[in-house]
Amino acid sequence: MNRIVEKEFFSENVVKLVVEAPLIAKARKPGNFVILRVSEKGERIPLTIAAADEVQGTITLIAQKVGVSTEKLARMEPGDHLIDLVGPLGRATDIHKVGTVLACGGGVGVAPLLPIVEGFKKAGNRVISVLAARSKDLIILENEISKWSDEVIIMTDDGSYGRKGLVTQGAEEVILRENVDECIAIGPAVMMKFTALLTKNYEIPTQASLNSMMVDGTGMCGACRVTVGGKTKFTCVDGPEFDAHQIDFDEMIMRLGGYRSEEKKAFEQFMQK
Repeated sequence: MNRIVEKEFFSENVVKLVVEAPLIAKARKPGNFVILRVSEKGERIPLTIAAADEVQGTITLIAQKVGVSTEKLARMEPGDHLIDLVGPLGRATDIHKVGTVLACGGGVGVAPLLPIVEGFKKAGNRVISVLAARSKDLIILENEISKWSDEVIIMTDDGSYGRKGLVTQGAEEVILRENVDECIAIGPAVMMKFTALLTKNYEIPTQASLNSMMVDGTGMCGACRVTVGGKTKFTCVDGPEFDAHQIDFDEMIMRLGGYRSEEKKAFEQFMQK
């Protein structure tokens, strides 16, 4: 079992957990994720590794409360143990020197974006990050992203912080003023879809890290399947990052909502206990 050593709420529904996992901390690379369970009967939750400390033997996970399992995870405290933790999983990000990288993060998507931004900066790239959320209290890891970015642009839907507008507006502002060689987009599916449409219009190579539903994390169950370039891919073993211009985002969005009514009912029942 893996012990939680630190906990911090970024907002009412977003929590950071630092967990003991020395082997994962040593082996993980940007883009990798883990799958965990909070209890013997709990469902398997995929979370990207936001950071790792090889010396302390810990990894940092950031979760948003969206259902019963993530609610239970957010209620755990330092000293509590996860029943199991598997990783690192997935294919690591292709980090290379390309020139100017535009990194777009929406909501909790900024968590998996952080190690990727760090990696591209260490590889010698100019990195411009655009962080977006509905409001100021949902912008996370701004200071950490700033450490590895040449510039950070903040966009909020309500204008409570940074500039009012969507991530695509901030991204297009950058594209119009300077050459962008590559883009990475991580966040809600609809945000990645429209970022991909924008960069496709400007012929900028773009990667998106997908958050499709997962169960086993080994490619056996097929729950995380997505269509990329007309072919079926499994997010857990073929991804989580794919060519954003080849992803069928509409299909992915439809599948993400497949169990929404059941999830809502289960959450309401849990909260009434």
